[in-house]
Amino acid sequence: MLAKVNSAAVIGLDSIPITVEVDIASQGLPSFSIVGLPDKSVEESKERVRAALKNSGADLPAKRITVNLAPADLPKEGPAYDLPIALGILIASEQLKADINESIFVGELSLDGSVRRIWGILPITLMARDKNFKNIFVPYDNLDEAAVVDKIKIFPVASLRQLFDHFTTKPITQAVYKKQKFQKIENSEYDFENIRGQENAKRALEIAAAGGHNVLMKGPPGAGKTLIARSFATILPKLTFEESLEVTKIYSVANLLNPQKPVILQRPIRNPHHTTSHIGLIGGGNIPRPGEITLAHRGVLFLDEFAEFPRHVLEVLRQPMEDGEITISRAAGSFKFPARFSLLAATNPCPCGYFGDETKNCSCSPSAITRYQKRISGPILDRIDVHVWLPAVKVEKLTGEIKSESSAKIQLRVQKARQLQQKRFKDLIITSNAEMGTKMMKKYCNLDDQSILLLKQAITKLNLSARSFHRVVKIARTIADLEGSIKIKSNHVAEALQYRPTDNN
Repeated sequence: MLAKVNSAAVIGLDSIPITVEVDIASQGLPSFSIVGLPDKSVEESKERVRAALKNSGADLPAKRITVNLAPADLPKEGPAYDLPIALGILIASEQLKADINESIFVGELSLDGSVRRIWGILPITLMARDKNFKNIFVPYDNLDEAAVVDKIKIFPVASLRQLFDHFTTKPITQAVYKKQKFQKIENSEYDFENIRGQENAKRALEIAAAGGHNVLMKGPPGAGKTLIARSFATILPKLTFEESLEVTKIYSVANLLNPQKPVILQRPIRNPHHTTSHIGLIGGGNIPRPGEITLAHRGVLFLDEFAEFPRHVLEVLRQPMEDGEITISRAAGSFKFPARFSLLAATNPCPCGYFGDETKNCSCSPSAITRYQKRISGPILDRIDVHVWLPAVKVEKLTGEIKSESSAKIQLRVQKARQLQQKRFKDLIITSNAEMGTKMMKKYCNLDDQSILLLKQAITKLNLSARSFHRVVKIARTIADLEGSIKIKSNHVAEALQYRPTDNN
């Protein structure tokens, strides 16, 4: 007898339907085979399914069992097909009768018949809803992740025996849709009020957080670059519902979700070490998985010791910094991953770290300084909106009773500015000023005559490229948003120009 069970595969960050076909034939020697380009983990499903059926009180027929995962030309990976294969065997062997045409089944089986959690549940559930399936059966441990999707019936399955009982005597209780409250939920040990001095850097990061801009901090050791970077998370705007689903979907596919917190409620902060390879940064593999830039989507990619990263690793950031996505091509196909992140980089100005410092003398030769600074290419620097120099903190600021503004107050201004941008771009696919293209800039970044004159003078004196010019205008738009100004004024442009590179930064 032939049975067909609907399941799903995760390809890139999306999911597609998979039909698990199970045929049990009386002719031929007893066997159990799986076809349809399965990988090793799918091949091993045979032993897990065999033991799970036996320990759940069911029989594995001593006949010729053939399982086909269709479409057959798509590589299949992972243990998510265990549950639909076992269910198909139960139906094909007539141990169970059930109407499953409008349902999707996914889950890994333990040898005792219990169902274990899998990765990629969120994109699978979203696909099931969009393809008009009425029901989806997921592992019980994946319930909270799946329950953020509405307009589909979700049934958490704890064991194969429970699924059998659902179709015979005791239906599983349907999950309740959970609308998450997307707000900051964790207290951080870092706060801007604990940072002495560096008012210019704190202002620059406030602008970056409000507009989603890239930042490069440069200064001597001990100036507070790393501390400010770690405090940056405390002033970031809150995730919207749509942004949270985007980020959670990425972490679900990467199998990085916390089972106790299955929905990402805060903007991600990724901090890879400078020994990270370019594959680790952009993603890859035989069947590509998201890299650090995708895991930082809608959040921050913090690269400490920026100049210590190999130059070829930094160069792979060029295209995603400009386009907000990365396309990875492999033999298995071409995969596109989102990469709308804010780059936050910190570096020393030279090998010893004290070039340009007013308190200590630099011990590096001019050639060593030049070689060190050239580790970061011009095109990468040109793609960074805000360049800020952090001098050594003066003694009186370290020991005096100077009160700094708290992260909570700064975050309120940042959130207000970001809400203005979300309202401005509500009919577009972008969410922040940093994502604007030239056409959008013409519409939303109107400059008065005085601002245009100031920019013309800056282009000549600072030798700005076209890309740098556009980034200055975007920063000016963000500064205007922080002030609640509809128009971009000359003082906004003047402040934006201060964040372009100089001899020190």
